[in-house]
Amino acid sequence: MIYVVEVPFDGKPRAWFAFEREDLARKVHATRKREGWTIFETTTPRQLLQDCGKTSETQGAAEEHAEIFQLADTNGWDTTLYRADYLCGQLQYRTEPVAELDACFAAIKHDLKTCRMYLSNEEAATELYRDPIYGGREGFFAHMALREQLISMEVISDDL
Repeated sequence: MIYVVEVPFDGKPRAWFAFEREDLARKVHATRKREGWTIFETTTPRQLLQDCGKTSETQGAAEEHAEIFQLADTNGWDTTLYRADYLCGQLQYRTEPVAELDACFAAIKHDLKTCRMYLSNEEAATELYRDPIYGGREGFFAHMALREQLISMEVISDDL
């Protein structure tokens, strides 16, 4: 299980879970997508140009899509490019690998005061009592949100 705790600037914190990384990615892509922003994508310069209905031999393509030709000149037409706007900056393609989990987490926390993601039941249960965001008066609602998730998933028992 993966647990996410979101602490907004205003309002109550909330916690939710995903069964595994693929489920988390599906949920994030379904709920965090914003016009003009990409959460995570892999492509090549050739694919980018094909998406525009062109090839490298198409008349005028080099002028019309100079940024794609620049990527191809720098990296090659079939080099894998990674795009994760929330993590790397909007419309930025890079050759260094980007993990989809990291890209999703960046999208989740984009408009929040703070956020936590735990990759296992054990980690979430341990951090419930260790992580400073759950301490004191300010952390009460975040603590309760995660606690309720852990109880509903039968990771911890309801000892109140």
